[in-house]
Amino acid sequence: MTAGYLSTIGLIERLHRQCLEVIKVELDRGGIRDLSNVQAMILFNIGDDELTVGELTQRGYYLGSNVSYNVKKMVENGYLIQERSRHDRRSQIVRLSEKALAVRDRIRVMYDRHVEALGPEMAQLEGVNKSLLKLERFWNNQISIGQRTPSSSQDAAA
Repeated sequence: MTAGYLSTIGLIERLHRQCLEVIKVELDRGGIRDLSNVQAMILFNIGDDELTVGELTQRGYYLGSNVSYNVKKMVENGYLIQERSRHDRRSQIVRLSEKALAVRDRIRVMYDRHVEALGPEMAQLEGVNKSLLKLERFWNNQISIGQRTPSSSQDAAA
């Protein structure tokens, strides 16, 4: 039982890294050298929206990367437009530049190719997604419980 659970965790980690590698290959194919795979994923997740860095961090999963650093680099390289929020002058919002929109579209086309190549197997992925969502909810619940209960070291001291 434990082996299956640990196998699932390992597979999730490997799949995330492989997804980033697939994105890197696509960037290399397009001659895009001033953008990392994680940065491309951030651009894809921004899409057509305007977001604060905090919202961006909550929206995506970037393998522990520093979102603020990546935003700064993408602003410097012309991928993001950063402005003060009209509603809260303390907040900075970011949106995609034309250069970034081209990258976002390239990644979307790549994903479309993948869906087409998977064909009938896409139906199986829906079942996998349901299982992964259950696992995500379980882990979120574990985090919530952990934040509400004292640590085991505090229990031992009592």
